[in-house]
Amino acid sequence: MSEQTDRQRGRSPMDELPLTGEPLALELVNTTYIRGGVRGHLVDALTTPEDLRNWLVSHREALPAGAAERIGAAAPAGPDHLEGFLELRGALRSLASALTADRPPDPADLAVVNRAAGRGARWRELRPAGRGAGGGALRVVDRCPEPDPFLVALGATAGAAVELLGGPDAGKLRACEAPGCILYFVRSHARRAWCTVGCGNRVRVSRHSRRSRGSDG
Repeated sequence: MSEQTDRQRGRSPMDELPLTGEPLALELVNTTYIRGGVRGHLVDALTTPEDLRNWLVSHREALPAGAAERIGAAAPAGPDHLEGFLELRGALRSLASALTADRPPDPADLAVVNRAAGRGARWRELRPAGRGAGGGALRVVDRCPEPDPFLVALGATAGAAVELLGGPDAGKLRACEAPGCILYFVRSHARRAWCTVGCGNRVRVSRHSRRSRGSDG
């Protein structure tokens, strides 16, 4: 079944993402996946602005509160928002590939991530606490210069990528070893080689089939 057929039937490829629960940056990378294994086809779960909004709503707990609330209140995404996230996704996939293959990163990919991360710049300020709190009472408020919640979300996603790819978990980043899989994950235990149980089972079946053919010969 093709991605177009899925959409015609009212289903989104977002409903069938094979791997979830990874850090936010990898969640974005993994919105492209292969359906059907080695002989399968590429599926892109982010092809429309509405796809983007739905993806962000599903990850609102990882986003700054103000941006998440405004996106969740049905703020519309536009083509430029989608383009920005797709550019970031491409850069993150390239960086993940370089990191897991022990290759130097492409400076252009680093520039995309760093530029996007600047959208999420935030700082804290002191303000008077207001009436009833005492004349000298103060409160802390978060400030962000970017008014567009989708660009704030873009910055938060890029910032999460900075923390992942430049932090202590970078050494645990893995590309799934199953043939026909293009997903990335943070290794949760030393023996994990595949993104999902499904990929692991597919590899085991393939190995068993090869051994069986060898013994028959």
